[in-house]
Amino acid sequence: MEANENTLAELVTFFKALADENRLKIVGLLAQRELSTEQLAASLNLTPGTVTHHLNKLAEAGLVRAHTESYYSVYALQTDALHEMAKRLLAEEALPGAAADVDVDAYDRKVVADFSRRDGRLKDIPAQRKKREAVMRHILAGLQPDKRYSEKQVNAIIERFHQDTATLRRELVGYGWLKRESGIYWRVE
Repeated sequence: MEANENTLAELVTFFKALADENRLKIVGLLAQRELSTEQLAASLNLTPGTVTHHLNKLAEAGLVRAHTESYYSVYALQTDALHEMAKRLLAEEALPGAAADVDVDAYDRKVVADFSRRDGRLKDIPAQRKKREAVMRHILAGLQPDKRYSEKQVNAIIERFHQDTATLRRELVGYGWLKRESGIYWRVE
């Protein structure tokens, strides 16, 4: 969990650093060449204090570094760090960690509750596709993976939710969540 929290904190810092028009302009200018605070201020028509503030945010995220030349602080874009950070933080396996503590099933539970009676049976089959998918996932949970069912058994399970078993069975097959062959059905993961 701590690794997810660290990655999330890094993502927030990274995106906050780039979530400002002036900071993006500074990154664009520094991508071309190293510049001093005064040069950046003149180019962007900002005060040196404002540029320093933006540079500090970029430095905090590890995107720029400074070195001294004579009386001036000169800034350079850390292109290697930028590429490495983007590659690491935006990696396919890292991004889901940003939502690790989020309840991904909350929407489905809300939709099912909105469309269900107290006894658990559906009032209606939702017309809206996303809501229908949520209800269909709820019905699908009544079918065990790795178990084969006859059409009669599938209908008996679906009938606990709604009397229109044919429509709901076709929907489950249509979504690719239920397969059928020779009158035998099974759940597809």
